[in-house]
Amino acid sequence: MDPFDAGAGGILRQPKAVWATAGASVVAFMGIGLVDPILPSIAKGLDATASQVSLLFTSYFLITAIAMLVTGFVSSRIGGKKTLLLGLALVVVFAGLAGTSGSVGELVGFRAGWGLGNALFVSTALAVIVGAAAGGSAAAILLYESALGLGMACGPLLGALLGDASWRYPFFGTAFLMAVGFLCITAFLKEQPKPARKTSLLDPLRALGHGGLASAAVSSFFYNYTFFTVLAFTPFVLDMTPYKSGAVFFAWGVLLAVFSVFAAPRLQERFGSLKVLGGSLVLLAIDVLVLGYGNHTAAIVCTILSGAFIGVNNTVYTELALGVSDAPRPVASAGYNFVRWFAAAAAPFFAPKIEEWTDVHVPFVVAAVTAVLGALVVVVRRKALTHDAEELEPKHAVEDSVAVFAN
Repeated sequence: MDPFDAGAGGILRQPKAVWATAGASVVAFMGIGLVDPILPSIAKGLDATASQVSLLFTSYFLITAIAMLVTGFVSSRIGGKKTLLLGLALVVVFAGLAGTSGSVGELVGFRAGWGLGNALFVSTALAVIVGAAAGGSAAAILLYESALGLGMACGPLLGALLGDASWRYPFFGTAFLMAVGFLCITAFLKEQPKPARKTSLLDPLRALGHGGLASAAVSSFFYNYTFFTVLAFTPFVLDMTPYKSGAVFFAWGVLLAVFSVFAAPRLQERFGSLKVLGGSLVLLAIDVLVLGYGNHTAAIVCTILSGAFIGVNNTVYTELALGVSDAPRPVASAGYNFVRWFAAAAAPFFAPKIEEWTDVHVPFVVAAVTAVLGALVVVVRRKALTHDAEELEPKHAVEDSVAVFAN
């Protein structure tokens, strides 16, 4: 069945519950890049340094990493709908409070609460959409993937449009949109059946005892340091207005979505996952070096271009994480994400600190080195990373990409 078919079960013929959850998912993914174009404005408005403002990412992703051990535990006990609503409620409260912050310390703390809410929501949304969708999982996966790409691309735009008037408005805007999502899910989504087996807090950590999964997680840790150096530190280097910075990261998000969904599976089919991943990591390292040492135009181009390599890497890492061990996919995904999100928390903290200790170029040298280290782990541990997922059909790689990003 064609998932784009407007007939019964097609992507355009889904229940209201699916559309409500997908719409809220768009806003949830917006929250990741929302603050990108307004980081300099926040620093100016709160009289803070770049390293202080970058803690907005650190607190958000540190809590997200820890929450990976909690989300499965919670949802397997209270059910999908209640977990979604709990996550949405936390985002509404903490995003709204973030807009009232009088200091960068308050803003960082509220952003941490936001990260917990977002982790609870996003980790559950895919399962809920698949469970409520008409016509099987194909249309549901495509709809969720579209929500992911749209949110990643539009987050910087929303931040730019609202942030041009005041850095506080994007936070209030997110709180309002998530409140609408809360009401829609309350009204349209029925409670989903609970899993047959309850997930324990230690299951994801036990899954990391598998050598292949641990190797994928460690390699992804190094890669994610590079990824989030680009996402969290580059806005200070570009030093553009919120509108211009938002446009740059919108283009970045579009490339990320396109290469994740369409290019990566085709490259994997032709060259194999490990070769594609190793090559993409090396190209990303070169890209961030040029970003750090090139002129302003080169920095803009390389920032946008990095979205292509990041999109490819996200898909391939996801397939590795979910296919390399015999652990249940949600558990393997939680363990893998527990490791990699710590790098997302570390990069925004260390990149501006490294600039303060040295100069503006060195953070990108470090980011290039971590990308190469990720590639070296793939080469050294290639036997442990060899798995049946190498022969997965391209469509499965896309489905796995959504599942691991969600968890």
